[in-house]
Parts: sequence; C-alpha cells; structure tokens
Amino acid sequence: MEQALITGVAHDRSEAKITVTGVPDHAGAAARIFRVIADAEIDIDMVLQNVSNTSSGRTDITFTLSKANGPKAVASLEKIKEELGFSSVLYDDHVGKVSLVGAGMRSHPGVTATFCEALCKVGVNIEIINTSEIRISVLIRDAQLDDAVRAIHDAFELGGDEEAVVYAGSGR
Repeated sequence: MEQALITGVAHDRSEAKITVTGVPDHAGAAARIFRVIADAEIDIDMVLQNVSNTSSGRTDITFTLSKANGPKAVASLEKIKEELGFSSVLYDDHVGKVSLVGAGMRSHPGVTATFCEALCKVGVNIEIINTSEIRISVLIRDAQLDDAVRAIHDAFELGGDEEAVVYAGSGR
C-alpha cells in the first residue's frame, strides 16, 4: 500500500459553528434548513447530523460558516423555527479549524489515528471531524488552535514554524 503524502497543516480562525437543535427527524428537514441558508447567500463548510436517539424523533444539525455570516444565518433560521418545529439555534464563534493536508488520507487509517492522538496529547477535544482523500479537518476551540497546529506538525514530523492559513471554506 502506498504511503500517505502529508504536505502541510492549515488552520482557520474565521469560522463559526451553528447548531440547530431538536430538529424533527424526517425527510426534508435538513433540506429546508440548508435552503434557508442558501437563499441568504451564505456558504457553509463542515456539516454534521447524527440521530443518536431514534425514539425522540429529533436530531441536531451542526454546520460551520464564516463568522461574518453568523448573525445573518441565525436570523434566517429563527424565521423558520415555528414552521419547521426545531428547538433552538445555537451560535458559537469561539471555534477554529485545523486541517492536515496531503494525498491518500482516506486510504491510510493510521493517518486519522495519529492525527487524533496528537490532539489528545495536548488536551484538544474534537467537536467535528471531516475527512476526504486530501484532507482531515477538525473543529476545535479557537484558544487551542495554536497548540493543535504544533502537535500535528510534531506528530507528522513536518518541521518548520510556518502554517498555511485557510479563510472560511473547505479549500477545495
């Protein structure tokens, strides 16, 4: 098996996280939420939906977006709260994204494990994780972003003190 080619670490301090809680778990609910965001001309990045308790019939939907668009997104979602029947909109702009960039990420399970272990060693809790063939990205507390970047550099022996900075978006 070919070894993953790690090319660098990128970080982004310009994102915020929105969680729509208590969303009725039925076809079309997520579509309605993302249509409202799209109609407000807001780009989103990471998305997480997980139904942990099927007996409640509810789920939470979390996504990241530019901090600059956060208030507009919250206001847009609040307008459909009654129509869709969700519980609340939570906004958090104290998050940061750190990404390991390279080729062959998804086909090398050890890369994700090493990445997560590096964050654990410096006490960084992962709030959202997203992977692709060329990137592993996590959302963490913004106050821990510098520690996370250093830990990942060390874990993958990347050396150097310069990191790439990605501003709001997936970079794809």
